[in-house]
Amino acid sequence: MDTITLVGFVAGTLTTVAYVPQVIRSWKLKETKDISLSMLVLYAVGVSLWLVYGIWMDALPIIAANGISLILILVLLGIKLRYH
Repeated sequence: MDTITLVGFVAGTLTTVAYVPQVIRSWKLKETKDISLSMLVLYAVGVSLWLVYGIWMDALPIIAANGISLILILVLLGIKLRYH
C-alpha cells in the first residue's frame, strides 16, 4: 500500500469513527433533540455524493469511509425520525 492510500485510510477511519460515540449515545438514550435534522440530511447527501465519487474514481479509502459514514448517518436519521 502506498503512502497516499494509507493516509486516505487513516483520515477516513478517524472521521468515520468520530461519529460512533454520537450514534451509541443516541441509540442508548433514544434521544436526538440536539441533532439538527437538516444537518443530518445534508450530511447524508454529501456523504452519498462522496461515495459515488469514490466509486467512479475507484478510490477504496473514499468508498470505505463514506460507505460506513453513510450507514452511521442513516442510523442517526432513523433514531431521529423514530423518537422525534
